[in-house]
Amino acid sequence: MKRLITTFVILFFVFCAYAQDANKTITLNEVTVKAAKVVNKPDGMMIYPTDVQKQSSNNGYSILEKLTLANLRIDNINHTISVIDNRGGVQLRINGIVVGKQEMLALDPKGIARIDFINNPGVRYGEGIAYVIDIHTRRSEGGYTLGTDLTSALTSLQGDGMVYGKLNKGKNEWSFSYDMSGYKTNGSKSMQVAEYTLTDGSIHTIERNDIETLRKTIAHEAKLTYNWADSTASVIQASVSGTLNNTPNNYNIKDIVDGTRQYRATNREKDKSCSPVLDLYFFRQLTPRQSFTANAVATYISTQTGSYYDEGAPYQYDVDGKTASLLAEAIYENRLKPFTLSTGFNYSYKNIKNNYLGDVSSLTNTSNNRLYAFGEIKGILKQLRYTLGTGASYIHYTQNGHKYNFWTFHPKASVTYQINNELQLSYTFQMQDKVSRIAMTSDAMVRTDSMEWTLGNPDLKPSHNMDHRLHISYNTSRLQTFVEGYYKQCLKPNMAHYERTDGNQFLYTQINQKEIDALDVYTYVSYWLLPEKLQIAANGGLFRCFNFGYDYTHCYTSWFYAGSITSYLGHFTLQGYIDNGNRFLEGESKGYNGAYSVLKASYTWRNWQFSLTWANPFNNNYKSYENELLNRNLHKHTVGYSKTNGNLLSLNVTWRLSRGSKHRSVEKRISLRDTDNGIIK
Repeated sequence: MKRLITTFVILFFVFCAYAQDANKTITLNEVTVKAAKVVNKPDGMMIYPTDVQKQSSNNGYSILEKLTLANLRIDNINHTISVIDNRGGVQLRINGIVVGKQEMLALDPKGIARIDFINNPGVRYGEGIAYVIDIHTRRSEGGYTLGTDLTSALTSLQGDGMVYGKLNKGKNEWSFSYDMSGYKTNGSKSMQVAEYTLTDGSIHTIERNDIETLRKTIAHEAKLTYNWADSTASVIQASVSGTLNNTPNNYNIKDIVDGTRQYRATNREKDKSCSPVLDLYFFRQLTPRQSFTANAVATYISTQTGSYYDEGAPYQYDVDGKTASLLAEAIYENRLKPFTLSTGFNYSYKNIKNNYLGDVSSLTNTSNNRLYAFGEIKGILKQLRYTLGTGASYIHYTQNGHKYNFWTFHPKASVTYQINNELQLSYTFQMQDKVSRIAMTSDAMVRTDSMEWTLGNPDLKPSHNMDHRLHISYNTSRLQTFVEGYYKQCLKPNMAHYERTDGNQFLYTQINQKEIDALDVYTYVSYWLLPEKLQIAANGGLFRCFNFGYDYTHCYTSWFYAGSITSYLGHFTLQGYIDNGNRFLEGESKGYNGAYSVLKASYTWRNWQFSLTWANPFNNNYKSYENELLNRNLHKHTVGYSKTNGNLLSLNVTWRLSRGSKHRSVEKRISLRDTDNGIIK
């Protein structure tokens, strides 16, 4: 009922506000249609935002929020983008560079030329990436930019503030940014009922209910970049950045009902890490048709963590982690007459040394080398566009005496038929490998509560993924719509495996098992009810997953939907968004990530913009997640609530001052990043 009320309020909120401006749009025959232009490509679409969308936005998240991209939840409060149907991750790029929160907040939407929304990314974009958003901007030939972006929650202790600057002089550009964010909350609680089937066949039940929780963290990130660009020939860029994260003394107190016993247990955690990064980039236009691009990134991560939990008996351990990595990529491109040829390689080296001390005693020394080489051609035959390519990867892995060498091939084929100017049909097939998460390849074993342990498996092997995608779209100046069917096969994937020992310990690990399949069918529609004034969008569909383990089979079907409405009223912009969260079943874990709704009003005045956001209205006890474990010997049901994220009011203030003329953008076409410290938890 609350969801229906929220939906009604969103619609009422926007339409009533729009009615106040109705006198400006009565003569519809005089309205010039300037809706966002969408150009279809084999791997997605190019979007040209309207002037009103750019002028009413204050950062990268804000402009993407107004584009209502299919199957994505864009949270401009926490500065995150997630996939509604849990298909994979989202990779953000600006002019080809992989970017994070700082670059997105510093982005000036008024300088955007176009946005590439890639919903069918190839393997070179990285593992587990479902969507790539590449924002192309214009670069100042001379001048400067200064700005700040401040967000503060009004109903909780949560804030995020950044300052940034950029100076252009001829072919040279210097830029910097500094961001500080943090929060302190005590409104998150979970309730859990766990049923353990013991070796004698009896069922032992334990209830774990939070009565007090404190979460706090603070993060700093600074980045300095120098770019030299001759827009017709060469680009050289060097950047150095550093991050510092500190999570001091978080704790959680639970009421434990263990059979006939009842007591309280305390969990304490602390985490501190720092990471310097050096990024070097080079681009050279060899001839009008040929180009060469190279990128290298060196990363070091130092992590110190501590964990204490006294359910059943005190259990404490610390981890001193050191991670070093080198990522390098080179691409050669030649625009031949019948097609465009691209070829290149990607190399990564990662060394992890994590020393577990205390009740966990283990020294994990891991070395991972991966070399990937690929070739691809793209061309057009009348109304048919095609992409054909193949790649091969070699992985060499060692850890404390465990090792393997792994070869895989990565064919990809995509064909798109342009039926007419508005309608097109496309099909894509590709195969790639998926490497195990580094932490789960550790040989450490960590206790999680009085009955359960998490055990790493250094013998985990990569798996093969095969993707099939059928897409039909219809686009006009005011209407964008499509229907898509997506089927994924994961062969020999890393799947959950639970073992019960003779002493009634329940061990969770991952092993390569039979297969995981997923079917996703959904549709999307976006329509300008009144061009440049009122836009609505909705998408939804069915998600079906199949999990075939050695000793279990789990299948699950879920439905998802999302809708939005945006009204542009001169200096004011009003927005409403709602979705029902996402539901999934992976391995033996059935999960739900909370629904989300938001009302937002923003006002632009000269170089300032003020935005007031109300997230999850009329919901004082927001349900953030729900999980159910379906193992035959261990059944758990956990529900998490957050008072902080319910009825959350936030104020965002941005200021940007720019001076300088514009010219064609200079694009960095590849970029690399590493943030995985490999610590098992």
